[in-house]
Amino acid sequence: MRRTARGIPAVQGIPARHPARRSRAALGTLTAAGTLLALLLPTGPAAAVQNSHRSPAPQTAASAFWTADRMRAAAPLDLAAPARQPGTVVPRSAPLTVSPTLPRLPKAPSPASLRPAALPQAGGPWTGGGAVTKTTGRVFFTYQGRTASCSGDAVTSSNKSTVLTAGHCVKLGGAWHTNWVFVPGYHDGEAPYGKWSAAKTLSTPQWTASEDINYDVGAAVVAPLDGKKLTDVVGGQGLSFNSGYSQPMYAFGFPAAAPYDGSKLIYCSGTTFKDPLFSGDHGLACNMTGGSSGGPWFTSFDEKTGTGLQSSVNSFGYQFWPNTMFGPYFGDDAKNLYTTAQST
Repeated sequence: MRRTARGIPAVQGIPARHPARRSRAALGTLTAAGTLLALLLPTGPAAAVQNSHRSPAPQTAASAFWTADRMRAAAPLDLAAPARQPGTVVPRSAPLTVSPTLPRLPKAPSPASLRPAALPQAGGPWTGGGAVTKTTGRVFFTYQGRTASCSGDAVTSSNKSTVLTAGHCVKLGGAWHTNWVFVPGYHDGEAPYGKWSAAKTLSTPQWTASEDINYDVGAAVVAPLDGKKLTDVVGGQGLSFNSGYSQPMYAFGFPAAAPYDGSKLIYCSGTTFKDPLFSGDHGLACNMTGGSSGGPWFTSFDEKTGTGLQSSVNSFGYQFWPNTMFGPYFGDDAKNLYTTAQST
């Protein structure tokens, strides 16, 4: 995973680059992207920033668009390295947790599939089975006329239809992505639990207004598929907001830039630290590359059941700091985004 900004420091990226890396090649630095965005958006009273976007296309059209070949060929979305933002403090309040929900007990791993070793793990295929293999998936969309990919996670929600991902995986460069679908349990072009089209995508006010890396959190409300709602089919992970720094965490995603190819669920685990450089994000030793952006970070993760409390998402990485991923702190703004999404 190269690191750029939120694809992953270059961070998760577009073809063979971390989202962050490609980002850099395509957009330059986050500072440059922010400058471009300022030029594109109107100013004054009429410049109201929309924090959500409704899909104008029928859900069936987006699903049909994403053939197995298009999914395999989608380029991992990259971000540029973040600009220094001194004194950034993400608003916090009392901790809040939401429990996971499952439609049924997760299928036990086969005898030959041993559970991964305990912390730490800098990156490798997840072989432990459990709920995470159903709730985590790839996200596909059209960005600047090309097909691109990120990762995402189905979470417990009152509408049973909420997916969390990175902010740049729903909007980047001032434009909302189109043809947006979530494919839980993705594996090498296959969609074992279906392709769930977004009826609405959302992000934090700070990301939609100025693409502030500290608030790179996005969400999607997906339409029912075959008369069923998302978490009734794959279950939903729990959530944790305002849970602090320096926590044991597990990160998951579908990196698609070398040495990965997007075909498998990859994970990292370890004790996080606070970014000492340009953001207020969590940091974690992790070698995931572009395409892993938006994948979930869990606290209180149970390897036996594959369930946990989502506390961040893969966001970016620095090119000069290899094998390290960063994810936004889930404070009040991330909580408000989740509350809005699940109420839609």
